[in-house]
Amino acid sequence: MPTILIVDDEDLIRRMLGRILRRKGFDTTLAESASEARQLLAEQEFDLVLSDVNMPGESGLDLVRHVMDAYPSTAAVMVTGVDDPQIASTALKIGAYGYIIKPFETNEVLINVANALRRRTLEIENRRYRAYLEQTVLDRTAELQKAVANLEAAGTELRVSREETIQRLARAAEFRSDETALHIRRMCLYCELLARHAGHPEEWCELIRIASPMHDIGKIGTPDSILMKKVRLTPEEFEIMKQHAEIGYRILNGSSSDMLELAAEIARSHHEKWDGSGYPAGLVGEEIPISGRICAIADVFDALTSKRCYKPEFSVEKARAIMDEGRGKHFDPNLLDLFWTHIDEVLEIKAAYVDP
Repeated sequence: MPTILIVDDEDLIRRMLGRILRRKGFDTTLAESASEARQLLAEQEFDLVLSDVNMPGESGLDLVRHVMDAYPSTAAVMVTGVDDPQIASTALKIGAYGYIIKPFETNEVLINVANALRRRTLEIENRRYRAYLEQTVLDRTAELQKAVANLEAAGTELRVSREETIQRLARAAEFRSDETALHIRRMCLYCELLARHAGHPEEWCELIRIASPMHDIGKIGTPDSILMKKVRLTPEEFEIMKQHAEIGYRILNGSSSDMLELAAEIARSHHEKWDGSGYPAGLVGEEIPISGRICAIADVFDALTSKRCYKPEFSVEKARAIMDEGRGKHFDPNLLDLFWTHIDEVLEIKAAYVDP
């Protein structure tokens, strides 16, 4: 059971609080002053401190400040006979989880203690998860940067070897979602096809084919609970999901390789929308790099026509209807029209790389 330190210079109050909490199974320790409480805190770990405000010597507010600084995993609740809004506000600002006025009811004490312990648990879990996520992103970013550095150093490798390496790096994001290697293959070929029909040089068309598989590499920094969720994300979860575009850009940006610079551009811009409602920068129209506009069409078409953990495979007709609703809103209207003009070639690629 949680351990609770009760600090009050009135013996009757200390014992009364101790009895109330012990009846509910809490492990309680009593202290008659802030100095005695400091000594006990140094000797053992407590989940919660219940402290009076006005005591001889050091005040309860100063004790709570000390607890928040020295023992951030310990919660604190003030129990006092001083009904002063200013003191209550000060207590909450320095980190107290509650403020109980004497004389108190048993249920009032128990509710405040339960709420404080619950909040403490959530904050500890949140701190641990943030630290884990930050370290995971740092570790995986370092691994990818090392892989990219090795790739750049291998200037004498054959083009086919370079492309295979990019494909394998892109799978780092796949392994944490339900996308397949064939999704990446189809998507990069759709990009190449659309770039060619849009009139781009052959060299650039090949470059976007090689670079586009890295579009979602930033998802290595997205928690599994969000990435694999089978129902609609909450607004808070969606904000975390959106960070993958910037994470991918940071991983890939700054290289001397044209291919990796294009991959960084795609990672950052493939969720921008023609009407400015996309992310991360809210770019509008031709402010969005052409690579991001091409990748958006290819990626959404393949996502719609493929099975995912959160949806079945849609027919090409249904996918077209959905995407046409986004013409001039989500997608570059001219590029989308060009994509449908050459849908027969698109479907040949789709048929050649069918998911098992």
